[in-house]
Amino acid sequence: MLNRVVIMGRLVADPELRYTPSNVPVCTLRVAVDRKFARQGEERETDFFDVVTWRQTAEFVAKYFTKGRMIAVDGHLQTRKWKDKMDQNRISVDIVADDVSFCGDKPAGDTRRDDTRYAEPPMYAEPPRYAAPAAPAAPAQAAPARASKLPPVSDFSELVEDDDRVPF
Repeated sequence: MLNRVVIMGRLVADPELRYTPSNVPVCTLRVAVDRKFARQGEERETDFFDVVTWRQTAEFVAKYFTKGRMIAVDGHLQTRKWKDKMDQNRISVDIVADDVSFCGDKPAGDTRRDDTRYAEPPMYAEPPRYAAPAAPAAPAQAAPARASKLPPVSDFSELVEDDDRVPF
């Protein structure tokens, strides 16, 4: 059997982080997803999905996502039964997120919840310099050297490009 959901849309409100009685983080959010097509002469309709995230994913979403941000959610559907204030039986369908991702650009002027760990690296940064590994200690009895199967570098000749030939 298969139960898989992938959606991409915008957050309708800031995510709401709570904790269960056993101190497990749970975050709820609502995602607005535009439908692919609109009838002629009408505006495109939007679907709204309730999403639940747990544990580290819940804390991540609550920390880095805000209202209006584009989000991609990969998860599965889950139904739950409950009673409303009038003691009527109700059923809700939620997406339980297994993975969430940022989508699109960061909104202009959004400095809230910024973290330098996710800053873009400089474009022309020098590669890191590493110290050369220490040479291993010589064994008590040296093993006989094996003949290399590769020809010496001097045996290679430079290829001359010929525009008239096909390379294969």
